[in-house]
Amino acid sequence: MVRTFAALLVVAVAAWVTMAAQSSSARRAKAAATAPPSRDLYAGDAACQKCHEAEFATYQTTGHHLTSQVADAHSIAGKFDAGANIFKTSNPFLFFRMTADADGYHQTAVDTISPGKSVEVTERFDVTVGSGRKAQTYLYWKGNTLFELPVTWWVASGQWINSPGYEDGNVRFDRPIYPRCLECHGSYFESQPPPPSRYLKSSLVLGIECERCHGPGKAHVALYSGAHPAKAVVTPGQATLIVNPAKLPRNRSVDTCALCHAGLGEPLAPALSYVPGEALEKYLHIPKMDPDLAVDVHGNQVQLLQSSRCYLGSQMTCVTCHNVHEPQRDAAAFSHYCLDCHKAQQCGKYATMGEAIRKDCVDCHMPLRKSNALFSESNQQMLQLPVRTHRIAVYKDATP
Repeated sequence: MVRTFAALLVVAVAAWVTMAAQSSSARRAKAAATAPPSRDLYAGDAACQKCHEAEFATYQTTGHHLTSQVADAHSIAGKFDAGANIFKTSNPFLFFRMTADADGYHQTAVDTISPGKSVEVTERFDVTVGSGRKAQTYLYWKGNTLFELPVTWWVASGQWINSPGYEDGNVRFDRPIYPRCLECHGSYFESQPPPPSRYLKSSLVLGIECERCHGPGKAHVALYSGAHPAKAVVTPGQATLIVNPAKLPRNRSVDTCALCHAGLGEPLAPALSYVPGEALEKYLHIPKMDPDLAVDVHGNQVQLLQSSRCYLGSQMTCVTCHNVHEPQRDAAAFSHYCLDCHKAQQCGKYATMGEAIRKDCVDCHMPLRKSNALFSESNQQMLQLPVRTHRIAVYKDATP
């Protein structure tokens, strides 16, 4: 009987694995059979600035725009002053030194192999990832291959720490940057033959440009500049040849954000293939998850929002509360969106807090939670980045 049960178990597991593989293959078969849109269809941010000066100016200071930049004195958040430029690992024989000179910015691993003798490995800061509001990680080029540097700047404590994915106390500079990473932290790149972390360096467009959310805009620019072959003057009701996420059907509007705010997912098409306004499910499979167990507050904000009663009982989308053209505001600034639908008197804390309850709905109902995806093990200490959960709910441990 035991052997029979074991055999059945093996068969069942094998069948499940086969079905899972077939399901994945089926999803891939349904993926859009198209390459990413030609770069020739894009106009670039400078073209948008001519007509949208106000939005362009404020957008330059947003986390989206600053999510990746060329590494220089302006973009690097970390400190290089003597004493503040050293990261000591849990390995007493290994530390990292950050330096700035006429040749640029560098990270150096100093590994002591015997008394008075050490081996050093140095790589340049080439790209910053992260606006520097919470943390900032750095990338470097090795030929045409892009890697993550092993030391990150942690804003909360003003110190250097191990970069996510690197083990504390080891000399490593080999964590590759894949297309799915750049798809959410950049605007354009051209991949080279394997390995998948190889790119044409000159093709890299850093930061999130306007057209990542609005779609290719060269035809739109031509239309409004009078150069469009069909009509030089735009009439009421005429298609403007550009995507406005706020005017899309609800699911398509949320898809625009979900490309990067719903986790890594399972890519079904080459990176950069998705165009705002289309169904994201053709390009990225986002598995359904239990929001109490498997959804991380960093990458899975869309799933968390969609599990909220506020979302399920309304037609709200991401842009109901977020104006992505403006820099991130304090949590209290979002309260008026909550009060568009809710009355302050309905809150359980109104009896004790009175009208003061109007000032900060978010800290109670969307509290900060530690991310299980963004963390660093540094000097036997686990550092987890606090990120605001997007599951709007009542949290007993939250305090205003």
